[in-house]
Amino acid sequence: MSAAVLVERNLMIYKHTWYVLLAEIFEPILYLLSIGVGIGVLVGSVTGVTGGSPVRYAAFVAPALLATAAMNGAMNETTFLMFGKLKTDRTYESMLATPLSERDVALGEIAWAVLRGTLVSLAFLAVITALGLVESPWAILVVPGAALIAFAFATAGVVVVTFLRDWQDMQYIQLVMLPMFLFATTFYPLSVYPRPVQLVVQWLPLYQSIELLRNPALGVLSPRILVAAVYLAAMGALCLTVAVRRLGRTLAA
Repeated sequence: MSAAVLVERNLMIYKHTWYVLLAEIFEPILYLLSIGVGIGVLVGSVTGVTGGSPVRYAAFVAPALLATAAMNGAMNETTFLMFGKLKTDRTYESMLATPLSERDVALGEIAWAVLRGTLVSLAFLAVITALGLVESPWAILVVPGAALIAFAFATAGVVVVTFLRDWQDMQYIQLVMLPMFLFATTFYPLSVYPRPVQLVVQWLPLYQSIELLRNPALGVLSPRILVAAVYLAAMGALCLTVAVRRLGRTLAA
């Protein structure tokens, strides 16, 4: 219950600063309109998942951008914003003077990041639905899928933030996130890569996130969904264990 208090605190703050989330919603919308729709006019259709029927390029790109929105929503909370609370504002020092423990802080921030990432994803899902880019009623599975993606990256973000020394270290996060965004089949199928490169791409967490959402969004229920879900759940569980321990040490130092 103590961790829930931290979630409630963040909700109270975001009631007055909700507009900061707009950037995380508008960014994937801009990518969708400029690349998915704009370049999609030139591309036309692409091969669907698992070699299925061709789909509109914008409909192919939209679920990938939704997965990216879930990832960014969670990671931004547990890296950039959480680092400010740790190093600049020293928010957690006052929290630990209450009955809250280091474990409560870790679980509370992760829970809030999952909620934030899921809310951003739902907003973007509403946009692509309005644009007619949802191909199947199975897209309802995107909702729990986005929550799982947010969980995996939120826990990873807490692990990462405990290693950061100053604000300049944030560039290392982007050094990983941006190439992963570009190469994890966000804008083109896995088949464009040579087989050795495909094997590397398939291990990327964003690739598995995209697989988790793109398949049901396009009406394809394949074992890939289960594989992606297990991958992300295992990643989240492992990172959660490490995150609680490392943040506890960081806050106790």
